[in-house]
Amino acid sequence: MGLTTFVVLLFSLSFHEAAHAWAALRMGDDTALRQGRITLNPVVHIDPIGTLLIPLMQIFWGGIPLLGWARPTPYNPANFRRDRTAAQGHILVAGAGPLSNLLLALAFTAGLFVALRAGAGNLSGPAVILLSTGIQMNVALALFNLVPLPPLDGSKVASWGLPRAIAVLYDRVMEPYGQWILLILFASGLLSGLLSPLMRLLIVLLYRMAR
Repeated sequence: MGLTTFVVLLFSLSFHEAAHAWAALRMGDDTALRQGRITLNPVVHIDPIGTLLIPLMQIFWGGIPLLGWARPTPYNPANFRRDRTAAQGHILVAGAGPLSNLLLALAFTAGLFVALRAGAGNLSGPAVILLSTGIQMNVALALFNLVPLPPLDGSKVASWGLPRAIAVLYDRVMEPYGQWILLILFASGLLSGLLSPLMRLLIVLLYRMAR
C-alpha cells in the first residue's frame, strides 16, 4: 500500500508541475520548456524534502499525504503574451496545477468505473486500490494547493485575483509570514481539520460516480 501511494504521488506531482509548465508555455513563456519541465518524468520535478522525506513520513504513519510538493516550476511573466494581462497569466499558470489534479482525480474515477464493470469487483484488489488511491491523492493535492498561503498555488491565485489595493495588503502579510502560518496550521492539525470535510465530500461524490 505504501509503495502504491508513493508511486501515485510521484505521478500526480509530476503531472501537476508539467501542467504549470504547459500553461506557462501557452501564455508565451518557454522558461520551463527549456528546462525540460513539460514531462511526467519525476526525476526532474523531485524536491528532496517535499517529494521524498515529508510524504514518506506521512505514508508510513498510515495515511494519504496531505502535505507534499515538487520543485517549483519556473516561469517569467515578462514573456507572457501581450493579449493577456499579468494577472490573467499568473492566475492561469498557478491555477493549472490544482486543476490538473482535479482532472487526474476524474481520470482515476473513470478508470475505477471501468475496472468495477470489467470484473475487478474485489475492493481489495490491486487495480481498485491503485485507482482509489489516485482519486484520494489528487483531491487532497488539489485542495491543499488551493490554500491561499505561500508557497502554495492558491497564494498566487489570491494575490493576482484580489483587487490590487487588497492584494497589496495580502502580500504584505503573506510574503514574510505565510509559510510559517502554513507550517503551524499543518503541525497543529488545523489544516487537516479545515480541508478534510471538503476532501471527504469530493471523494464520496467521485466514488458514487464510479459505482
